[in-house]
Amino acid sequence: MAENKIIDQGNPDFDWDALANEGYSQAKHAEYADTYEATLTSINEKEVILGTVVAITDREVVVNIGYKSEGVIAINEFRYKEDLAVGDEVVVFVESQEDRNGQLVVSHKTARMHHAWDRVNEVLKTGEVITGHVKCRTKGGLIVDVFGIEAFLPGSQIDVKPIRDYDMYVGKDMEFRVVKINQEFRNVVVSHKALIEAELEEQKKQIISGLEKGQVLEGTVKNITSYGVFIDLGGVDGLVHITDLSWGRVNHPEEIVELDQKLNVVILDFDDDKKRIALGLKQLQAHPWDALDEGMNVGDTVKGKVVVLADYGAFVEIAPGVEGLIHVSEMSWSQHLRTAQDFLKVGDEVEAVVLTLDREERKMSLGIKQLMPDPWEEIEKRYPVQSKHNAKVRNFTNFGVFVELEEGVDGLIHISDLSWQKKIKHPSEFCKVGEEMEVIVLEIDQENRRISLGHKQLEENPWDVFETIFGEGSLHQGTIVEQKDKSGIVSLPYGVEGICPAKHMRKEDGSNAKVEETLEFKVIEFNKDAKKIVVSHLRTFEEGEDKPTTKKSSSKSGGGGSSSKAVSDINKNSEKSTLGDLDALAALKEKMEGK
Repeated sequence: MAENKIIDQGNPDFDWDALANEGYSQAKHAEYADTYEATLTSINEKEVILGTVVAITDREVVVNIGYKSEGVIAINEFRYKEDLAVGDEVVVFVESQEDRNGQLVVSHKTARMHHAWDRVNEVLKTGEVITGHVKCRTKGGLIVDVFGIEAFLPGSQIDVKPIRDYDMYVGKDMEFRVVKINQEFRNVVVSHKALIEAELEEQKKQIISGLEKGQVLEGTVKNITSYGVFIDLGGVDGLVHITDLSWGRVNHPEEIVELDQKLNVVILDFDDDKKRIALGLKQLQAHPWDALDEGMNVGDTVKGKVVVLADYGAFVEIAPGVEGLIHVSEMSWSQHLRTAQDFLKVGDEVEAVVLTLDREERKMSLGIKQLMPDPWEEIEKRYPVQSKHNAKVRNFTNFGVFVELEEGVDGLIHISDLSWQKKIKHPSEFCKVGEEMEVIVLEIDQENRRISLGHKQLEENPWDVFETIFGEGSLHQGTIVEQKDKSGIVSLPYGVEGICPAKHMRKEDGSNAKVEETLEFKVIEFNKDAKKIVVSHLRTFEEGEDKPTTKKSSSKSGGGGSSSKAVSDINKNSEKSTLGDLDALAALKEKMEGK
């Protein structure tokens, strides 16, 4: 049997804490612990503090911030500082007092951002001038590094004069003022122009105090716009409006001046604060109207170039700065409404006659139609009364049709002179614009340039024949085509319409005649002047034995023989606005009168 081995359990009263404290009492140990803690810096997370570089390697920078452990920062966060050395003080941002490995976590880049943001906000309040590095160009300006923050330098804030080449500033260090900060988006806007303006302000006050109207100064072309030129008078800007550049027409100021060009200008006006100064360039030259030929008079022929077109006319430059207006009414003898663009275009060389000339007001009116024959001269020889012509329909009015006989010669056909037979309410029922129409000259008023024309006069008045056919008491077959309250419209032979009073539409059986019903009608009234025929169906059976004694006609028979055929031919053409050739109808009239 094996012998049991006794293991020494030790002294249960042994002071293990005294051994751990290496002979120090617990009170002494606590005292030393407090002393050690006092040597450590008290830090809080998310705080920016100052540290000292204690070591630099190829990949890291070790920073002592007085804490129980040192911070390690990637060396690429110090790329901006190529001369970084041990012992340099740097700012760090405490992200965490210790990670899972017990290591202090800090960032120099984040610290710079926080420090820079606090700094720029402070600078904005104080107006302090700071120095920044221009990193690159961007849309509308430059990107500037200020305290490690990327700030925007607008192109308009680089200098007091417009900058055409932004690239010349890239890579340079410049002084700036912080002019605007967007706290929400953390955007910073800086200005270099603000520094220059401050220096020029005093100089500007001196210049402005000596400005007077009419004073001639030398300036430099600073900027050219579509409406004028800005001139730098030495710290003070003035504007030469495009109308004050030259006595002649100017399409764009670039035709007259160039950037950075030095020239003399005259002060025309300025506001009370003398912040807006109006300058003139053309005022230093004699007015072209003063040099206009004294021998020029109304009626003279001049040559010039069209410089401006408007609907109402064209401006023609006959000498630099001297223009005349050709009103559209002076471009053609025609009376039709047109615009100047129908006759001329900008750049055309034209010859014109001086119509009016006012040297004091510097105004001139010109005409080009005066160089062409007036179509109204000898109008009576070319268009004698009763002569026949072809004309083109130009437009309508309620009372007639205007037709053009030739360019500049229009005539009026009154609505009553369009047709002998057809009752026309509006000329558009008879013809169309652009149509050719045969006309006859009725009357000429050369003084007032008026010609009265006719169309129906080309034919014989058919009512002279109708008077013999539709005499009172004559019987005719007709068709009711329309019915009104108190009368009906009856279509009679040869395209003639008659009026039948309502009481005369009663038939023999006591009923009333209706539309489209064909019956026999008796003429009870014929008025040639009023072109009116009144008929009655009632009279055809109420008068008894008198009925056979009257004349009778129908659309099928018109009296027999050749006369019947002639009337039939006329009837075929009666739907047209004109009757056509009425020679046959006239012959019929003669035969009937002979009987």
